[in-house]
Amino acid sequence: MDVHEAMENRRSCRAYLSQEVPREILTAVLQDAVCAPSAINMQPWEFIVVSGEERLRLSRALMKAYREQQISCGPGNIEPLPEVVQRRRTISFERLFPLLNQMGMDFNQFVNEGSLNFYHAPTAVILTLHRAFSHARFLDMGLAAAYFLLSAFHHGLATCPIGLICAYEDTIKEVLNIRESHHVVLGIAVGYEDPKSVINEFRSPRDSLETFTRWVD
Repeated sequence: MDVHEAMENRRSCRAYLSQEVPREILTAVLQDAVCAPSAINMQPWEFIVVSGEERLRLSRALMKAYREQQISCGPGNIEPLPEVVQRRRTISFERLFPLLNQMGMDFNQFVNEGSLNFYHAPTAVILTLHRAFSHARFLDMGLAAAYFLLSAFHHGLATCPIGLICAYEDTIKEVLNIRESHHVVLGIAVGYEDPKSVINEFRSPRDSLETFTRWVD
């Protein structure tokens, strides 16, 4: 598989088989992820790989925190989103809702509880960043995450990046004994796709290139 094929065909998976991912495959994916570029080659990322009973324990703690705090998924904007962005979101929801209806699932329940359960993937990878870095280094974290997602697809794995867990950073730090000096930046569900699940038929569309691009000659 070449990199173009991976970029074109990778998508977020929201239903997984219970089959565990061999450590050697996870190691290979992580080795690819740390090939990502970073400012002044500082390589600021750290990865915590959580599997088996520990992944279940983490999700139980996150679900408890969710029931107490009720922080839900959202775009995190601090002012109204541009109309074009809202349109993209609406189009995605229009494709997703019929699949959730087939499953008899409420959207908010599926997304919020699914995120905190890593959609029942056997492995969760938590990305952290030392607080000494400026927010500009979140860009480096994004590059490493993108390399991770593409490499995982190359190795036959399904993934879903999950941002909601960052709202429950204190819980994650307590369960996984993460140092206070670090931010929790992102979670990634990792496993093998359940091909029988209706929800995995969902494909999020991409807008036309013209809506993102301005040429200056």
